[in-house]
Amino acid sequence: MRYSSPRAQRTALDGYLERIIDTDLPELGVEVRNPNTLRRWLRAYAAATATSTSFEKIAKASSAGEEVSPAKTTTIAYREALERIWILDSIPAWAPSANHLRRLSGSPKHHLADPALAARLVGIDADGLLKGEGGAAIPRDGTFLGSLFESLTALSVRVFAQNAEARVSHFRTWSGEHEVDLIVSRGDQRSVAIETKLTDAVTDADVAHLAWLQAKVGDDLLDSIVITTGREAYRRSDGIGVVPLALLGP
Repeated sequence: MRYSSPRAQRTALDGYLERIIDTDLPELGVEVRNPNTLRRWLRAYAAATATSTSFEKIAKASSAGEEVSPAKTTTIAYREALERIWILDSIPAWAPSANHLRRLSGSPKHHLADPALAARLVGIDADGLLKGEGGAAIPRDGTFLGSLFESLTALSVRVFAQNAEARVSHFRTWSGEHEVDLIVSRGDQRSVAIETKLTDAVTDADVAHLAWLQAKVGDDLLDSIVITTGREAYRRSDGIGVVPLALLGP
């Protein structure tokens, strides 16, 4: 369904979120004793979009202005139920079987089913996103708009990967020195590495983590790609592909 105005879009998203809290979770047997607590937690989770922030930090961020954070047992129940109805759609950490990569982070990357839900929960509009606002409750590298762009890319890639019987994960070393936004793998462990960049001009710095991973993994890495906001797809001289999100397909 297409909504003709920003106000109609906001109303539709608000109605959807209200249905999750008032109807969908109770139908799963989850008692929402304090809807405001759940709304604050969802807002903090949305602010953590495309990060691997710990759930403890998300709970702390959700209690801003409150004396006590929501109980861990409460947030676990919320999280499990929201995952069951595909509202929370986190991306697991990559765990390759080969031993050339060690000390990898095991934390998932946080995503909602649709980046529009994240933007609405955080309370940011298009103008604010373009000004670099949003998501201040959770530390991140880059802007919240960049995180939403990564989340939209992840949504698209996961759909295409499912069609190809592949799975999607993310890569991050334990220290955070190297990370790659998306890893698409099949059963033989051969993979495609994907970075997302909110730009139409890709520099050497933008592909540094992809080049590092290629050197580590070798032939097990079938391809390396940067997803951008540009208009044309091409290959860089180092062999790394550059593909606009608008041209991405199975």
